[in-house]
Amino acid sequence: MGKVLFIGKSGSGKTTLCQKLNEQDIRYRKTQMVEAYQASIDTPGEYLENPRFYKALIVSAADAGVVALVSDPTSAYLAIPPGFAKIFQKPVIGIVTKILEAGVAQIERSRQELLRAKAEPVFLVDTPEGVGIEALAAYLEEHLKEKGTGVPGGGRT
Repeated sequence: MGKVLFIGKSGSGKTTLCQKLNEQDIRYRKTQMVEAYQASIDTPGEYLENPRFYKALIVSAADAGVVALVSDPTSAYLAIPPGFAKIFQKPVIGIVTKILEAGVAQIERSRQELLRAKAEPVFLVDTPEGVGIEALAAYLEEHLKEKGTGVPGGGRT
């Protein structure tokens, strides 16, 4: 129960976040199925992009203590439906990725997408550069430690 489940559209940065938080080398690849790491669960973007897969996300969330909705501000496509977080019976946070590649208006649009989905708090990160990762890891460590699994090494890089 002490893992974080990452949900977002394809290319939003979920796999990179999983790798960074699990202190692995960052290797860019397309996630084809639900993949469990020591402290996180990565899901294919298609699970969010196609409502027929929402049940798979709900089932995957059973092994998580926190659900993280991930939004890519460099994409014009807003994939996370309003109120989406309410389908999960656990804390749901938001993460805006790629903030060093996006403008202020793009970041704010992604932040608003996550708030409309009822994800709070919202973290702003740039995973490859490590921006915002320490605050995210600290939050996850605090909220997952009582569930039995924390982020390895405190998740700080």
